[in-house]
Amino acid sequence: MLEEAQSKPRQKTLRKITRQRLKNIGLYYLKRFESSVENLRHVLKRRVDNYARQTPDFNKTEAYGWIEELLQEFESRHYLDDERYAEIKIRDYLNAGKPERYIKTKLFQKGIAEETINRLLSNQEYNPREMALKFARKKKIGPFRPDDENRRQNRQKDMATLVRAGFDYDLISDIMNEEIFEDA
Repeated sequence: MLEEAQSKPRQKTLRKITRQRLKNIGLYYLKRFESSVENLRHVLKRRVDNYARQTPDFNKTEAYGWIEELLQEFESRHYLDDERYAEIKIRDYLNAGKPERYIKTKLFQKGIAEETINRLLSNQEYNPREMALKFARKKKIGPFRPDDENRRQNRQKDMATLVRAGFDYDLISDIMNEEIFEDA
């Protein structure tokens, strides 16, 4: 009897969703992470949906209204700023050696307007060749493999990695044919 009770997973009872609770959830999220408006909307709606699944008589429409009010309040207080979020993410992605296509896709998924993304990217010093080399160095692929034999055996695999990362095929071909001598 005791074993049966322990083996059944208990469903966690969620705390009641109120306007103040949603505000606290949003503020706590923003305290830990920089976010876009659309991303925070998604986070809060997911919390409302989870609660509504457990509580069928809960009015999701009213809660969605609270979310929109909170997002406007957070924006007016500059807790949320899509442009600031995009600048930070672009800087991080460029430092990681991510290609422009990857950056645009990720920011678009987070709800950043395409015009904002293009404008902020055009303000950055972005050299696709340097980014591809930085990415290849970080992954130790292509010209950064330790020996020629290893390079030849993994050429197609390395090219595929760079293509999936979002780099242009012509650029990848140039980089793969390059000899790079690193100081050991």
